[in-house]
Amino acid sequence: MEALSLPAALALVAGGGAGLSPERRAALGASLPLVQRDYRFERVWFWGCIQGVRGAYYIAEGLGPDRAAPRSRLYSLNCLDWSLLTPATKEMLALAEQLKGRFQGDPSFEYSLAEINAEAAARLVQSGKEPVIKEEARLIATIEQIDRAVGIVPRGAFVKTPLGSVHENRHFEGLSLVEAKKLSSYFHFTEPANLKNKTLLEKADLDPSTDFLDSLEHDIPRGSWSIQLEKGGTVVVLRSLLWLGLTFYHVPMTKQFGYVYFGTGEKNLDLPFML
Repeated sequence: MEALSLPAALALVAGGGAGLSPERRAALGASLPLVQRDYRFERVWFWGCIQGVRGAYYIAEGLGPDRAAPRSRLYSLNCLDWSLLTPATKEMLALAEQLKGRFQGDPSFEYSLAEINAEAAARLVQSGKEPVIKEEARLIATIEQIDRAVGIVPRGAFVKTPLGSVHENRHFEGLSLVEAKKLSSYFHFTEPANLKNKTLLEKADLDPSTDFLDSLEHDIPRGSWSIQLEKGGTVVVLRSLLWLGLTFYHVPMTKQFGYVYFGTGEKNLDLPFML
């Protein structure tokens, strides 16, 4: 969610128990504008918090002119001092998926690869490296997984130019209340996968400038999203049941929307059996 509107946005998603202490909010209000200035980001989003056993990781994302370009991610242990994270690699994502259990809250904590993936551990030993994966690498991969799976935006909030870059739609005035209650009105804000498989007949009704992302209505398993009206029916809130802790909000007929994650960084693998 937008760093500048953080206090108001957190109040809109507080129905699920997500939130920050006044001290943390004050720290973020002071540090995030400095992060934007120092790293020369066009926008800074507060992504959320992954709670570990001994501490928590607070995450922020920096955006450039092209909103679909890879985002710079930073983490902090105290909401004041921020460290830049390296981009996630395919190997990092594959190994992180095999890690089970809670985060420790210590970026330097090491997981033994020999217990997780013997082949990957053997490759590292052969190349002269220790067969371990640091928690910082797991953090990078988990943020990437969550963003790809449940990072969402309303339909029409962003437009794709003929050159391929994605920008905020200045003419977007929010979804109507009727549209805001439909899963088809929300898109995954990542590289589309299902869109490429659609037939020409299905694509004929799509606007290439706004319908360039995958809709939530085809998410698997079906029923992995909960839609609710809160604040007297003035706010539409979507919660992911696959990544528990991800909350998206949108105030219909306004430009106010965003998502935030407050959780343990663990995927709900039991969801197919719960539906």
